[in-house]
Amino acid sequence: MPSLDARGVASLLREYAQRSALKGGNPYRAKAFSRAADNLAALAVSLNVLVAEDRLTEIPGVGDAIADIIAKVHKTGSHPSLEKLRKEFPAGVLEMLAVPGLRPEKVLRLYKDLGIASLSELEAAAKDDRIKKAKGLGAALQTKILQNLAIAKSGEGRLHLHRAAALLAHAKDFFRKSRPELKRVTIAGEFRRGCELVGDLAIVAEAAKSDKSSTQSADGLQIRVSDRKHFGAALLFATGSDTHIEQLRALAAKKGMRLEPDGLHKGRALIAGEEAEIYRALGLPFIDPELREGRGEIEVALKGKLPKLVTDQDLRGILHCHTDASDGTETLETMAKATRQRGFEYFGVADHSKSAHYAGGLSVEEIAQQHREADRLNKRFGKDFRILKGIESDILADGSLDYDDDVLERFDFVVASIHGRFKLDRKAQTQRLLRAISDPHTTVIGHMTGRQLQRRPGYEIDVEKVLRACAKHDVVVEINAHPWRLDLDWRWHQAALEFGCVLSINPDAHSIPELDHMHWGVQMARKGGVPADRVLNAMTLPEITRYLRQKRRSLARAA
Repeated sequence: MPSLDARGVASLLREYAQRSALKGGNPYRAKAFSRAADNLAALAVSLNVLVAEDRLTEIPGVGDAIADIIAKVHKTGSHPSLEKLRKEFPAGVLEMLAVPGLRPEKVLRLYKDLGIASLSELEAAAKDDRIKKAKGLGAALQTKILQNLAIAKSGEGRLHLHRAAALLAHAKDFFRKSRPELKRVTIAGEFRRGCELVGDLAIVAEAAKSDKSSTQSADGLQIRVSDRKHFGAALLFATGSDTHIEQLRALAAKKGMRLEPDGLHKGRALIAGEEAEIYRALGLPFIDPELREGRGEIEVALKGKLPKLVTDQDLRGILHCHTDASDGTETLETMAKATRQRGFEYFGVADHSKSAHYAGGLSVEEIAQQHREADRLNKRFGKDFRILKGIESDILADGSLDYDDDVLERFDFVVASIHGRFKLDRKAQTQRLLRAISDPHTTVIGHMTGRQLQRRPGYEIDVEKVLRACAKHDVVVEINAHPWRLDLDWRWHQAALEFGCVLSINPDAHSIPELDHMHWGVQMARKGGVPADRVLNAMTLPEITRYLRQKRRSLARAA
């Protein structure tokens, strides 16, 4: 039989990981195979070459043991260990692992106790109320399955932005090493457009000599190779979106031109081959990749009204972070120092409030202790850096904030967030948020819809009504930069701006590495068309200090 390509081998490795997880035993072994499968799927060169040259261990996450398995699977299309595992469960059982919140042990119970052996059978059983009647499974699991089946189907084959970034970085590095003759190796596709979930992994590279442009696939990765003259056009088409490209083509046709994958033509002449040149020849300013979704950006560009999008460099401080005082992993001092080392001017600590027992919410005494620590550290930091004293206050079921008013008044800022009672109906949930927004202590509404990408949908709210209330009460709207959240959804950012809202890009960091989530929040803000002058933490330290002081004065006057 012909040898398997990288995508085929990756599929079998992923199957091995899933079957190992179902069987139980060492969970790290299953995760190791899953990571290796992901990296195999984004190879920049043919797997045949790596096997022939004994270079499999150059793939991230692939050691000698996994390399041996890859080599055998590549050659034979299977492996004895995998064949042994296949005898225990039908292939359809693995499909159920894609349902968010459905752990391997529950999948095993569903199969053994109810005979459910596929995703379609799972859906039928849930709709027929068979799951809630089963001992050890119950109504709650059945509800979760019904809710999350749609997520499993819609997210199939799509990666979170940060995971796609890691795979593409590995692929790009690998590509440069294996094809040193290529220049301008550039990431394209949905990732370049800043999509929150990435389905296509794409790279464009410049070759010294090429027949204009050629597209090839290194198993799981689309690679477009072009010569220098046509590189920009190749990048434009590889970036997309399809709708944006079609709209550009329509504009070109209206102007008597023709936009093709090798450039912009007038008659037989190529008049533009670089991205910026193509836009300019069409009478457009350069449209940032994040905006290229066919949602009116070309019309806005023709009117000269494209926003100057926020950048990483525009952000001057970090808000909404956690420490080991609640559910973070680092001390206040360690988190503040790490923030300062990244060039920021302020660190806004916002640990969980007292009702968040699951996350070690702070008692009033612990708040006082944290504030004393912040004062001590601020004296040491001097005038160039400051810890801002905040709290992530739970929005209680009735919309009130955690803590009494006299406690809330001690903070520099308050992030008000929902962490429970997600199943309230749309009207009640909206009213809950509206009451929290109207509380004069609220500075920021955190992760407004509560969604977790590919894990759970957001709770039902009237987003427009909530955004209008935020604008009315001068409450900042969070763009939560955690790659599992990215909430508020970028599709609502323009509405927020039109209503008059200010936004804040917050990492929701629980550790030092998570401080760097800020970048994903910036990507979402850019995709939503947000300029720096509408971002709270693009303010300098003196500016945000003045802003928060004025907010507190307004609070005092209201009292």
